[in-house]
Amino acid sequence: MGLLYLAALLVSLFGMTVLDRRFSLFFCRDARRAAIVLVAGVAFFVVWDLFGIGTGIFFRGETDFMTGLQVAPELPVEEPFFLALLSYLTMNLYGALTRRPVRLSKGDAP
Repeated sequence: MGLLYLAALLVSLFGMTVLDRRFSLFFCRDARRAAIVLVAGVAFFVVWDLFGIGTGIFFRGETDFMTGLQVAPELPVEEPFFLALLSYLTMNLYGALTRRPVRLSKGDAP
């Protein structure tokens, strides 16, 4: 049961990838730019988490669904995957909201 949360995060990341590929939302538009944005987003939030942990604001929660492994004190191994999902979701949402509308020809149904 300890891998359930990590598995859910990986399935969700796979879903983000499928949506991105199907609708050309972010990585499929410009993979280099998307990779830079994803890495920058995850790095920003990891630093944010480490700052919060260092100041005593953030603490690791105990649950049977997590592996119990830590990347750093109070930073569970699942956290970078969660941050990647959060960043990728935001990138896909941005890609969806900035897409150009598809123009239908006269013979196409709306």
